Amino acid sequence: MIELSETDFRNIVTKAIDAIPKRYATHIKNLAFVIEDEPNEIQRQKLRLRQDQSLYGLYEGVPLTQRGAGYNLVLPDKITIFKRPIEMTSYSQAELEKQVAQTVWHEVAHYFGLGHGRIHELEQK
Repeated sequence: MIELSETDFRNIVTKAIDAIPKRYATHIKNLAFVIEDEPNEIQRQKLRLRQDQSLYGLYEGVPLTQRGAGYNLVLPDKITIFKRPIEMTSYSQAELEKQVAQTVWHEVAHYFGLGHGRIHELEQK
C-alpha cells in the first residue's frame, strides 16, 4: 500500500487527464473530474457494492451516445476518482500512476458511451 498527500494524488490525476489523447479530449464538454477518498453510501447502494468490494472510479451522467437534441442546460457529468482504493492496491508510485491513468481512461470511455465489454477489448489492444 502506498499513501500520498492530497496534493500529490491530485497532481497524478491531473497528469492522467492531461494525457487523454487530443482526438478525444477535444470532444469532452461539460464534464467535471472529482477526487474523493471512497465511494459514498449512495454510490455504493446505486452500484450494489458489497462491503468487500472497492471502486477506483465512477462516471455519473448521460453518455454522449445517449444525448438527444434537447440535451442542454444540465449540470456537468461527473467522473470521480477514488483515492483510497487505488492506494490500497498500489505498492509503488509508478503502479499507482498506472492505475490512475487506467481509471481515468476507463471512466472517460463511459462518458463516450462505451460499455465494459468494449472498454476491456480496447484495453487488451
